[in-house]
Amino acid sequence: MANKVEEYLREIRELSGLKNAILCGISVSKRENTAEFFLVTDKTYTAREEAEAKEISQAYLPDGFSARVKIVKRVPDKEILKTRIFEYIQKSFPAASAFLEPENIEVEMLTSGANFFVDIASGEQSLFSSGRILDDTSKYLSSVFCGTFYGNVRIVEKAEPDASLLEETPEDTEEIQAVEIREFPICGYEKIDGVDAPLKNAVYMADCHNMEEGYSVCGTVTYIEEIKYTKHNEKTNEDVEKTRFSVSLTDGSGNLRTTYFPKKATVDKVREIKIGDKIVITGANEEYNGSKSFKASKINYGAPPEGFEPVARKGKSVPKFYHTVFPEPYTDYTQAGLFEDLSKPADLKKQVFVCFDLETTGLNNNPAMGRMDRIIELGAVKIVNGEIAEKFSSFVACPERLSKEIITLTGITDADLVGAPEVEKVLADFYKFTDGAVLVGHNVTFDYRFVHYYGEQCGYMFDKKQYDTLTLAQEVLRGLLPNYKLNSVADYYGFTFNHHRAFDDACVTAKVFIELVKARGGLPV
Repeated sequence: MANKVEEYLREIRELSGLKNAILCGISVSKRENTAEFFLVTDKTYTAREEAEAKEISQAYLPDGFSARVKIVKRVPDKEILKTRIFEYIQKSFPAASAFLEPENIEVEMLTSGANFFVDIASGEQSLFSSGRILDDTSKYLSSVFCGTFYGNVRIVEKAEPDASLLEETPEDTEEIQAVEIREFPICGYEKIDGVDAPLKNAVYMADCHNMEEGYSVCGTVTYIEEIKYTKHNEKTNEDVEKTRFSVSLTDGSGNLRTTYFPKKATVDKVREIKIGDKIVITGANEEYNGSKSFKASKINYGAPPEGFEPVARKGKSVPKFYHTVFPEPYTDYTQAGLFEDLSKPADLKKQVFVCFDLETTGLNNNPAMGRMDRIIELGAVKIVNGEIAEKFSSFVACPERLSKEIITLTGITDADLVGAPEVEKVLADFYKFTDGAVLVGHNVTFDYRFVHYYGEQCGYMFDKKQYDTLTLAQEVLRGLLPNYKLNSVADYYGFTFNHHRAFDDACVTAKVFIELVKARGGLPV
């Protein structure tokens, strides 16, 4: 397989616009009999070269499949590379990252690729040079950007820390808080496919994404379906019919959906499970394409204690400082137009509101329905004393390629997300931005579910009151509009904006919210 990839890239790199291209992946659709080759280049390429790349790709596919080619131009600068290097070492080599700060990394750009240097003290040299850190970091960069990357260490004298700085005070430090993993006892254990000794405890489904080892969940079945599929047996060269079960369950704290592959001895017993039954599923988290999913290994009967009520989890406290996304003052002179009614209802003045909007990779905001889609952009504005006062906006890193539909809808490309902060960093700052505020959105429940889900993963509980400009518009503008989509409501009030970009949608939502509350005379109780 490796030789085929090298051969393929040799042909692709004969095209001048793709002479440094890398192959980031191939997506195969059996339903459409297509294979999409995802190429990254650092050169400007022509439509003709794109067509030739498609022809080359087609030659590597079996009969009956048609090739598609997606090409992204991705040219990093020094700051992007420094950020990626630091984050990769921090994630992959935490022991070494303890001796490293972003300012200890220097980058020297080359025609194609870069050299990077890690400045370390003499006593730290072996930690970096004897292991795989530099080689693995170089490989990682080569898998993301075009060109050759080479790392080395430079021995420097690091200044001794000022002793006075070691006496940290609560005002300039933040406490590191562990994410709580909650459990409850399993009752009424009955073996189907498991050990004879009863399982003792189950992990709350709302917390299970933080588990690093095997664990059990316990709850009520909300969905179960038996699915037949065929698997090719290499020894007999025959297709064999197999069975799997798609199962969803809830324990009151969250939902979980998984696939269970039964043994021959247990398949009939699993067929007896029905919606409403209480079961225990044992398995472990597996990571694929940057996302965790639960892989079931055993299934048995079992239930939470009688009258079980999930205990609310304590979230992290509000961060004391912004670390990644920094709010900025918002100025819009149209807020004080000469002929506008400048009076604001008291409801708008006595509370702080944060109007927000997200762009995501898709529409699935319910983990019980499969793998959650990802947030790729978050935009928000803060309303203080009835006026839009601050803005908050950031792209969000995404390890998956964006679909053509999302790129067309939002105008956001894979290249836009290069160097963007991870979702946990954006949400930590957004949690601070929303402190003490009421959330507002257009069809707010849709976006709120994403924020609530990913916030919980980071330990931030976005349990806030919400107002929906969609339902407000349906009440205030009933009969005046053909529909109540954001652009229709905005048009009614004469607001123009760049639809399907998070900050622009959030900003116009705030303007619409103010007008709707003014027209209504106040907020609903």
